[in-house]
Amino acid sequence: MAVGLQAPLASSLRPVAGCELGWAQAGIRKAGRKDLLLVRLAEQASAAGVFTRNRFCAAPVQVCRAHLASGVPIRALLINSGCANAGTGAPGLADAMRTCEAAARLLGCEPAQVLPFSTGVIMEPLPVDAIVKALPAAVARLDAGGWLEAAETIMTTDTVPKAASASCRLDGAGVNVTGIAKGAGMIRPDMATLLAFVVTDAAVVPGVLAELTRRAADRSFNRITVDGDMSTNDSFVVAATGRAGAPPIADLDDPRCGGLERAIGDVAQQLALAIVRDGEGATKFIRILVEQALSQSEASTVAYAVAHSPLVKTAMFASDPNLGRILSAVGASGIRDLDPSTVQLYLNDVWVARDGARHPDYREHDGQRVMRGAEILVRIVLGRGGAHATVWTCDLSHQYVSINADYRS
Repeated sequence: MAVGLQAPLASSLRPVAGCELGWAQAGIRKAGRKDLLLVRLAEQASAAGVFTRNRFCAAPVQVCRAHLASGVPIRALLINSGCANAGTGAPGLADAMRTCEAAARLLGCEPAQVLPFSTGVIMEPLPVDAIVKALPAAVARLDAGGWLEAAETIMTTDTVPKAASASCRLDGAGVNVTGIAKGAGMIRPDMATLLAFVVTDAAVVPGVLAELTRRAADRSFNRITVDGDMSTNDSFVVAATGRAGAPPIADLDDPRCGGLERAIGDVAQQLALAIVRDGEGATKFIRILVEQALSQSEASTVAYAVAHSPLVKTAMFASDPNLGRILSAVGASGIRDLDPSTVQLYLNDVWVARDGARHPDYREHDGQRVMRGAEILVRIVLGRGGAHATVWTCDLSHQYVSINADYRS
């Protein structure tokens, strides 16, 4: 029941030179579905990633961090759905390494050149033998045009595959950027709970790519929330194959860097907003804009306080203009010296609260008119400074409870 979200067309997803994708059915959790994805990258490709800040991070997250820190060129990404390989201790780490070793043997590279990723049920052992057995089928399907099937393969409770493309020109050479993501529940910032993979055929040195990846995450995946729960497996990886023909970008001051940053950021934001639109049980897509804060951090704090409030989110689901819940969330956000008399609240085009109190011209039927729509803008003006921030979220419905109550059934 995604809000205003359609599956992408395969023809809209640009192939990236130096990147091939292949899927397989390993039967990890359910038989007869795609659940194993292999992405092969060109030799000397660079890669960077940002990961969950959950201290109980999954085994593949720990292995990915170690492999990226080793400095070797990354040749492959290996992703499974159905099992998170989190909360599995030392055996989970060994299992993640075994899958890297199996992929490396088939691709002719070193295990440290493979990054593993998992998503699914926590505290379940990874079915390594099933993954190893299915890997040759994934290798056989490796194809530069396999982006849509790749997006389908990594889905869990997602209802729509998530993929996007962008392009730019560097030194006259056309550069493609294409990415996929999964996520619908356990979504909150630092990182937002998801798996996301973006590949470009530009050439970028690892240090620059790491900064571009961090910036893209901060403007996209770290600006969304569905339910406020941080997962154990969040991973956002950007790879650059260098096959577009333009000289490498080796410095953030390179004038070409801006165009590539915008393209990567555009793809990341499309994927992030698709995750919110496909939030578990979502019926409303909500943008929360906080203006006139003292700092961006303060604006973000207020926006997340509103976005994470179950009372606000359930009111949105019911189209119930009980909008004092929003003001309550703003007041409870932790901004100790906030003066309520400077706060304005708008719902789309409706001025709800003026100077911290109900606007004299506000009528409840106007608020309800806005809330009956599928897309809602909540605009909060603090009257304290010049900073602003945006967070995207969704409502909290009966179906969200059902999906998570029945997740392992």
